Amino acid sequence: MSEGRNLSASAPNPARIPILYVILGVLLVISIVPMYFYSTQVEAINRDRLKTNEMLLQNTVTRSLADDLSQHERSLHMMLANLSSAIQVASGGDIGETNIHSPELRALLENFVSSSDELAYATLLNSDGKGISAGRIAPDAFLNRELERAYSAARDGRAYNGQALVVGEGKSARTVFLVSYPVTYEQRFLGMIGSVVDLQFLIRRLQEVSGGGLTPYVVDAQGRLVAAASPEYATGQDMKNLDIVRNFVGGGNKAQLAETREFTMNNGAEKVDMLGTYSPVTSLDWAVVVQKPQGEAYRGILEMQRTGRLLALLAVLLSIGVSIFAARRITNPLQVLTQSSRALARGDFSQRVTLFSRTEIGELAHTFNTMSVELERFVADLKRAAEENRELFMGSIQMLAGAVDEKDPYTRGHSDRVTRYSLLIAKEMNMSDEFLEVLRISAQLHDVGKIGIEDHILKKPGALTEEEFEVMKTHTTKGANILRPVTQLAEMLPGIELHHEALDGRGYPYGLQGDQIPLLARIIAVADTFDALTTTRPYQHAHTPEQTLQIIKNLAGKRLDPKAVEALLAVYTRGDIKIQRFTIKRPIAPQSTQPPATPVTPGTTTPSEIATLERTRV
Repeated sequence: MSEGRNLSASAPNPARIPILYVILGVLLVISIVPMYFYSTQVEAINRDRLKTNEMLLQNTVTRSLADDLSQHERSLHMMLANLSSAIQVASGGDIGETNIHSPELRALLENFVSSSDELAYATLLNSDGKGISAGRIAPDAFLNRELERAYSAARDGRAYNGQALVVGEGKSARTVFLVSYPVTYEQRFLGMIGSVVDLQFLIRRLQEVSGGGLTPYVVDAQGRLVAAASPEYATGQDMKNLDIVRNFVGGGNKAQLAETREFTMNNGAEKVDMLGTYSPVTSLDWAVVVQKPQGEAYRGILEMQRTGRLLALLAVLLSIGVSIFAARRITNPLQVLTQSSRALARGDFSQRVTLFSRTEIGELAHTFNTMSVELERFVADLKRAAEENRELFMGSIQMLAGAVDEKDPYTRGHSDRVTRYSLLIAKEMNMSDEFLEVLRISAQLHDVGKIGIEDHILKKPGALTEEEFEVMKTHTTKGANILRPVTQLAEMLPGIELHHEALDGRGYPYGLQGDQIPLLARIIAVADTFDALTTTRPYQHAHTPEQTLQIIKNLAGKRLDPKAVEALLAVYTRGDIKIQRFTIKRPIAPQSTQPPATPVTPGTTTPSEIATLERTRV
């Protein structure tokens, strides 16, 4: 029956294609596909042209800035060469300790610094490292290290171009770099001229070309920033995280030509597609780099794409409108039939199709209504028969349980009470309706195995011997074996076979522990123990509910499931369990082997209680 419901509730056949979709598809293909191919070709052509133009623009900008830097470097070296010649003449080829501080040399140095706003500082050092200086800045530790490197290069007869540095702080901070030139006379080393160039001119040029999304900057051969138009970049910052800079640095001496490429830049958590170009400044081992987001670089093509997509969307909407109008006259009757069929598949047999049509579809609607009436009548008969079968099944279960209870008049009603207590415990534990149905039958039949226990053991008024108790314990497996051939009762067997198992492993028939015992059996065990202790048997007096609950609490976590015990306490406290007293028509048989009764202390279980539980015939 469940399989039939699943089949009836399944989705419509995926192979079926609605007529409306077919008409829509045809119109969309006719109207959209040609436009799509045309727009794709136009877009590709314009994109290539725009990309080429943007690359040419970036190449022109970087090449112009690189040429400016090269021209400044050549002019500065020419000025240093002229100053070197003037120093040789003025000093007579001697700038030792005596002549280095002469007014003529100082005047030459000061005139050199004042000749250009780009020169922030200059120094003249002799072969002993002594010298004079002039300028607007005072060298710091970083600049002094650069002067030491420059002096070492001058001794080797080489000019020196230093790395970019920031001198000063706050608004007075300036980006500078050192350029030095050796002073020689007749191939004899006299000293060095070192000049510090203020790169403010370069920053101004970079700012002039920035804008419109274009970001220009200059890096050295190690990928460190020399200067930038934007204050968000700091001199000396490592820029090799950008592909365009990493490509320049990786090229080394081979990076002699400008290169343009697309790359991706991480802007925080966001990745931005960029278009960038670098042009090397070979005399300085620098490179001028410009970059622009591709969204800005390709703005024109993006606008064209948006326009094309808008036109395509309008065409799609128009096609959809026309196709819907044309198809509704065909699909509406079919849709009504489809909806009614789905309602029928869900079990709603009251649906009727109201469709006025003289075509075959109208005849189909009439046939559908006739089928619905017949199905509704048939399903009602099936439900009635299923309910009668269920009632017959439950009645048989109850009769079987009653027959077991009738074997011993002193346990009459035991199965019904255990079933009621079990259901109350399970509901308190928020178990599902399916679980409750299985529990109901399992609890009702939990003692069915006592049918196979001899009456002289089952009805014995006193305590059982060890041998008799071993026989009594077989009622769990006997019950499971009796019901195992009935496949419909397979889910109920754990509660019947394992309801005498204990969490501490001291139960029977298998000595299972903890979670090895199914929840079904653990719930029945608590209900079974409660009923056994609150009813009078030939071998014991009934305990009061309070005494029983105390005993059960003491056994929680040891023999009984703590959660099931907690649920039992809750339903009893709420008043859902009422204990009925039964009159005993014959005295309880004396049990001389048991020790005297001892008072119950909260949190403990007396030996007599344990003995009672172990000999309980429930």
